[in-house]
Amino acid sequence: MTGPSAPQQPPRQADPYDLITMGRIGVDLYPLQTGVPLPDVEAFGKFLGGSPSNVAVAAARLGRRTAVVTRTGQDPFGRYLRRELRELGVDDRWATPVDGLPTPVTFCEIFPPDDFPLYFYRQPKAPDLTLRAEELDLDAIGRTRIFWATGTGLCEEPSRTATLTALAHRAKAGAATVLDLDWRPMFWADGPDAARPHYAAALAHATVAVGNLDECEVATGVREPEAAARALLAAGVELAVVKQGPKGVLALDRTGARVEVPPVPVEVVNGLGAGDAFGGALCHGLLAGWPLERTTRYANAAGAIVAGRLACSPAMPYAHEVEAVLEGGAR
Repeated sequence: MTGPSAPQQPPRQADPYDLITMGRIGVDLYPLQTGVPLPDVEAFGKFLGGSPSNVAVAAARLGRRTAVVTRTGQDPFGRYLRRELRELGVDDRWATPVDGLPTPVTFCEIFPPDDFPLYFYRQPKAPDLTLRAEELDLDAIGRTRIFWATGTGLCEEPSRTATLTALAHRAKAGAATVLDLDWRPMFWADGPDAARPHYAAALAHATVAVGNLDECEVATGVREPEAAARALLAAGVELAVVKQGPKGVLALDRTGARVEVPPVPVEVVNGLGAGDAFGGALCHGLLAGWPLERTTRYANAAGAIVAGRLACSPAMPYAHEVEAVLEGGAR
């Protein structure tokens, strides 16, 4: 097996991106049958997957100029993912192939309303975890209006150092930076206690933290929503967003603003893409300069829409769909 080949830096863009995300990408192979165990599934749909990639798609659907920093295999699935990024409105210039490593594939089972087991195939190493600090286009990362990184990017080297390098570069400029806590226990060999210091290092450079209760507990050691949000603020961010599933969303910021948003009623089909839709819409609201309550409600509505659909990336809503839900219309 040959090692990763360093990508060539693309030419500098005159205008900054609205959003650059960094981290996981893969092919989602999702059952086209609901309530069927994986051994018995007969038909699958193939979709672009990986949380930061989905977030970039979600923001692009809302009219934002987005790109993703990631790596794929040098194989047909890698070519598929780079093509899908482009077709879904995301710049793929930093989605570069790696020789000798297969593009990851992820399966799931769909048991609504709240059971969606995931099965990741990322051996011997996922290409997106081979991102190196010296390969990053720090000029573009520094100039984008929002930069989005994930906890998964911290789970292994060299991705960990690359992620922290990008975050530190953003912090020097005082620029808006989101850390998606994105806890996936199967990616961390030594468990949450070993992960927590790496989360702390990343939070020190971020301005926004987003996570569910499990993810907040891993990052801070605290599970109660209000206490977890305050612990995230104490870790260095300016805005903490705690997703509570059927109990809605809690958002606290450093000025003392506090927003609680109830869940949007939805007949859940597949909850796996809801958080990514939430993230893309959250960035959209932050870019628009909306008040915290409007931004949180908008993101919550976007997540509910995708929870009512099968796929992740192609299910991301357009602005008129989110507005319809906020106005009480059909999803």
